[in-house]
Amino acid sequence: MTNPARREEREINLSDPSLYINRELSWLSFNERVLAQAWDERHPLLERVRFVAISATNLDEFFMIRVSGLQQQVAAELPNPVPDGMPPEEQLARIHEHTRGFLAEQREVLEKVLMPALRREGINLVPYARLRKAEKEELREKFIRDIFPVLTPLAIDPAHPFPHISNLSLNLLVVLEDRGRRVMARLKVPTTIDRFIRLSGGESERGNGGRAEIRLVRVEEVIAANLEELFPGKKIAASYVFQVTRNADFVIEEDEAADLLQAIEDELESRWFGQSVRLVVTEEMPRELRDWLAAHLNISPDAVYAVPEPIGLGDFEELTHLERSDLLYPPISPRVPDAIRRSRSITSAIRQGDILLYHPYDSFAPVVEFVRAAAGDPNVLAIKQTLYRVGANSPIVEALLSARDEQTQVAVLVELKARFDEEPNITWARQLEAHGVHVAYGIVGLKTHAKICLVVRREGQGLRRYVHLGTGNYNPSTARVYTDFSYFTDDPGLCEDASDLFNYLTGYSAQREYKALLVAPLTLREGILRLVEEQIERARNGERARITWKMNSLTDPQIIEALYRASQAGVRVDLIVRGICCLRPGMEGVSENIRVVSLVGRFLEHARVFAFGEGEDEKILLGSADMMQRNLDRRVEQVFPLREERHRRRVRRILDLQLSDTANAWEMKPDGSFERLRPPAGQDPLDSQALLLEDPG
Repeated sequence: MTNPARREEREINLSDPSLYINRELSWLSFNERVLAQAWDERHPLLERVRFVAISATNLDEFFMIRVSGLQQQVAAELPNPVPDGMPPEEQLARIHEHTRGFLAEQREVLEKVLMPALRREGINLVPYARLRKAEKEELREKFIRDIFPVLTPLAIDPAHPFPHISNLSLNLLVVLEDRGRRVMARLKVPTTIDRFIRLSGGESERGNGGRAEIRLVRVEEVIAANLEELFPGKKIAASYVFQVTRNADFVIEEDEAADLLQAIEDELESRWFGQSVRLVVTEEMPRELRDWLAAHLNISPDAVYAVPEPIGLGDFEELTHLERSDLLYPPISPRVPDAIRRSRSITSAIRQGDILLYHPYDSFAPVVEFVRAAAGDPNVLAIKQTLYRVGANSPIVEALLSARDEQTQVAVLVELKARFDEEPNITWARQLEAHGVHVAYGIVGLKTHAKICLVVRREGQGLRRYVHLGTGNYNPSTARVYTDFSYFTDDPGLCEDASDLFNYLTGYSAQREYKALLVAPLTLREGILRLVEEQIERARNGERARITWKMNSLTDPQIIEALYRASQAGVRVDLIVRGICCLRPGMEGVSENIRVVSLVGRFLEHARVFAFGEGEDEKILLGSADMMQRNLDRRVEQVFPLREERHRRRVRRILDLQLSDTANAWEMKPDGSFERLRPPAGQDPLDSQALLLEDPG
């Protein structure tokens, strides 16, 4: 008799475009889930404002990278084969349609919910027209003293060509009457000035439990109210705020660049001058001026968005820095495991057994200490480290800088191509080189995204290696808000793999096999597919089979096809995918055994976990890679196994908690939409993040 599951596999073409969700539309759905947090009263008020700002900056970057790429494909008339089969023209049309609705929802939650709530709490963003006379005089003095000297009005006429508008800058289009004719000028709002100016005098108006009222006004309104200082003798007819989004992606021909660091510095300059992809204007701007701006910026009419003031909502992040900690989440107190606290050193703790940390519930301090202690240890002979996004003030890099002496070899792989972090990475690379550190920039054509630090130490008559492997960046700031795993081990197999990986990154090693690590682009895809096939065989043999993954994105067609085959064979597949998911769950005959959940809450779910099987035989791997073509084929990534059962049990508990979440979780439907999960009637929501704060396990 023919196995029904195998008959289905033959009958259904798993490459059929109808089985896939469009990547760009899936990302837009994710950003909707981010914005939904602004409506959620579980979050403190200023945290809800922060979610509006995050959703705005997310959308900016989406246009800068993804939309600009689609526009280039259309202009070049290039085919763009995507698994779902949607042409780039249709993708752009769907994106523009979605964006208009999304911008409207941003305004609704901001204006109807958050701003009134802020006013009730004594934080008042006051329109300039409603300011008191004394406040206007105060702002005029500030304008003359602090703002006027840095402003540069640029005329636009036959003698003054249309100026360059830098990416995401806030601008005023000023309309002037000059000898009976209308002329234009552009004024860029300086980024050196806060977007929201705080007015004095709030201390005298106490409410809200005795707190002083905080009164704020937008800087562009202050500039607009004082334009006569910039255009003396001219009549100011009107002024309107606008913002341009430009293509911020760039491609470095690494094999042709004599100096990669210099080439990327040069490209960073051009990021501000890329092709215009979006124009945002205020609703008050007349149609003819919108069209005039769009024509000069070479922007199509459907890429012009008219919204109520204010624009540039990403700047609302500034409000979260007001002295109102009562409207923010209280700082957490991450724990340091007993194994580390009770040991005289981090290396002695690792010798007692592998250590697994789950940030931010567990402190990131042991990771910093691992590098810092190695830097000051006379018995350490070598430190090797990858750096992807470490931030502007990095204690990790400071430790590496202090480690350089004649006895210690320090080698650092700095990924210069980490998008939007290129500038700080260039700064760190130059400092490290100046201190005599061996700095490498990876392999031509590949980004190095692996998170790994290797320490070689002299102990007794021999050498011992220690390695840290992670799912997140070596950045203490993001470690407070991103959920990620850190793993310390002195296992000889993993440490040998780490040495081989660094030789691959910094030299000409042709290493293609590793004892325990799965390494992209060499063995990761093949290794993950092999583990999926093992579960398929178990299901076909009538054994219990299960796959549980947690990641940021799932887009790779080959991986998705493998998961479809697993579902058809009867494997239970649970996926926790925070962002993009191109797989359709719940389709009869294809994916009815697949469940997809997305968690969006206080902390950004960033860890990657790949679990296969159940119980004592379960294999669990952690790593830096999402299941995307770029991670599997165009990046250096590492995925590592958890050797000890106690660590596997802990990760399984975390996965099960998140799969049961009814406070932060959304479940994906076959059509790609997401439905927010709620607890059964009469039960409190299960908040996995809150529970892990109480007991990280």
